[in-house]
Amino acid sequence: MKKIICLLSVCLYLLTMAGCSGPTASSYYLDVTNGDDSRNGLSKATAWKSLSKLRGVKLNPGDRVLLKRGDTFQGELEISGQGTADNRIYIEAYGEGNKPCIAGHDTSLYAVRILNSDYLTLRNVEITNTGKERKPHRTGLKIECRDYGVSRNIVIDGVDIRDVNGSLVKEKGGGSGILVVNGGKEVISVFDSLTIENCRIRRCARNAMIWSGYSSRENWHPSKHTIIRKNLIEEVPGDGIVPIGCDSTLIEYNVMRNCPDILPDTEAAAGIWPWSCDNTVIRFNEVSGHKAPWDAQGFDSDWNCRNTLIQYNHSHDNDGGMVLICNNGDSPASFNSGNVGTVVSYNISINDGRRTRPTRAGMFSPLIHVAGPVKNTTISRNIIYASRKVTEEADRSIMTFDSWGGYPDSTFVHENIFYSSEKSTFNFTKSTNNVIVYNYYIGIFAEMPKDKFPLYIAKDHDIHDMLEMVEIAGTYGWFVNARAIYKFFEQS
Repeated sequence: MKKIICLLSVCLYLLTMAGCSGPTASSYYLDVTNGDDSRNGLSKATAWKSLSKLRGVKLNPGDRVLLKRGDTFQGELEISGQGTADNRIYIEAYGEGNKPCIAGHDTSLYAVRILNSDYLTLRNVEITNTGKERKPHRTGLKIECRDYGVSRNIVIDGVDIRDVNGSLVKEKGGGSGILVVNGGKEVISVFDSLTIENCRIRRCARNAMIWSGYSSRENWHPSKHTIIRKNLIEEVPGDGIVPIGCDSTLIEYNVMRNCPDILPDTEAAAGIWPWSCDNTVIRFNEVSGHKAPWDAQGFDSDWNCRNTLIQYNHSHDNDGGMVLICNNGDSPASFNSGNVGTVVSYNISINDGRRTRPTRAGMFSPLIHVAGPVKNTTISRNIIYASRKVTEEADRSIMTFDSWGGYPDSTFVHENIFYSSEKSTFNFTKSTNNVIVYNYYIGIFAEMPKDKFPLYIAKDHDIHDMLEMVEIAGTYGWFVNARAIYKFFEQS
């Protein structure tokens, strides 16, 4: 008996030394044209034909799922796997030609779902999910973590998502290009270091990217260290990028443009904004052409957000203005800790506030809108260029501070350049403890703020000298040059 135990120990030792203690990494090939589901799927010659073959496959560290370029795979791709930091799992393309396309069925709520995974990369594929009619909650890519714990280091890279016809109405569930969901009652579940970059989201409704997580302060479990970088969003009518229930999110070098005017009159939407988030950084983004019936700003710091930084962004030709900072003072304090500490600085707004039809509040499109009992907001060193109104009835207010269950308090407005080519106003209503100093005013203003040290002549400078062109997801965007705009204000 002792000899048998000794032999077993030696065998186990040799297996360990040979690196055979864990499963060997596998590559699974899918080929619509030449594949066959009766094969093993482990080589190009023995590729599977349909996505359904992956449903029962557990992906291990180092595994790859390879979709043949030029093919369209009908149905839903379900992925779940646990890679490691040193041995990631990849779902990607092989061969030559266009990116492989995954097309959801008529009734599919998603075309691709990544569920309860770690260290997994989805890259260089196309996703579409078009039904015969609009369907609430329909999305292209669903990234989900539920009753799992911490889902670490998911990467979405170079994925094209198009033609998702979800509902246009938020209260009915909306729809999206990418939906990120985390939750669970038995096991608190969040994302850590989720990255979405180099993607193109086109013709998706209602939204481009949106999250669903733990948003109440009495049950606060944020996903952390999310990065949203170098993505192109086109022909999306609603919200562009909306993290919810997150902490320390970085959103940079994204472009949102050409938003179609198709939302019902009841709908509010904006470009890039957090909701129930802390420490969000929104920088070096370009948003233009937003046409939502209400809001329609390029950027926003919204409910239950603390320490949001909106900096070095380029907003232009949006119906609603450059930025909204808001909080609903009527919402329960147990849920909503308020909007505190938002900083809006070094941004450029050109030709915003172009709304031509009445909203729920009439003709309303201030370039900077601060609504509700937000506190300790800083608005500094922005360049706000208001061109001539599109129609005589259009609103031309540079800043409006108004009520939403209370008024803004302790707003610091300094060293901004406000330029208006026709009569404009500042409306601070019943907001309190505003500090307004050292701002430049160029043009005609019917109502002026009580600026302690107003400046009426700014250094002559072409705004376009402070923008630079950067390649993003196969196209180009115009971004604020941080060094140029900082130098301009330092020398003014």
